Amino acid sequence: MPMACNRGRFAPMRPLLTLGLSAGLALLSAAVPSYALSSVQGTTEMAQSTPADPSPAPAAPAKTATAPSSAPAPAPSSVEISYDISKAPEPVRAMREKIVEAAASGDPERLRPLLTGGKTPTTLSLGGDNSDPIATIKSVSGDPDGLEVMAIMLDVLSTGYARINAGTPDETYVWPYFAEKPINTLTAPEKVDLLRLVTAGDYENMLDIGNYNFFRIGIAPDGSWKFLAAGD
Repeated sequence: MPMACNRGRFAPMRPLLTLGLSAGLALLSAAVPSYALSSVQGTTEMAQSTPADPSPAPAAPAKTATAPSSAPAPAPSSVEISYDISKAPEPVRAMREKIVEAAASGDPERLRPLLTGGKTPTTLSLGGDNSDPIATIKSVSGDPDGLEVMAIMLDVLSTGYARINAGTPDETYVWPYFAEKPINTLTAPEKVDLLRLVTAGDYENMLDIGNYNFFRIGIAPDGSWKFLAAGD
């Protein structure tokens, strides 16, 4: 700065400069109001925090509690699997035993009263149904007398069973149990059960379509023989 470098040259003028500066500062002090530092900072912060739009924001609507629905959620269809026939209702056990005895006899006519004797005739879904149940069984058997189908029925009823739609009008005890399981979830022992009924090639085909598609038998809780089916 020049004053620092040429201090001696401007020394005689110091009293005049000092007087002039003092008078100027006095006039500025009288013209401009003074503010404390805290007041200035507070004003700055207020200016920064005040929104440009002075209108108040609309109040958020109050949340109202929603009363829980009194209607119960629909229960999912359940499947219970068991290997213990003693746990099935007595009418179910009795019908199963009658089917086993008739099939083991080698005489398909012994199946007729079991298929037609209930309030509702047994539904046959064998891919070759006709008006006569015994004729239908013979038509889908590998032999002319229906013996193959009766042998399959014995094997089917020798497995565990699945109880489906429990507590509903559609409750049914189904053999074999793996007819009601995703085929790709079978354990090794369950696959052995399956391979007593079908070949390994059949099992691979079932994996491709996603479900068991061989013979199955369904009995209602009251002992009615509901269905004899094969396929999907």
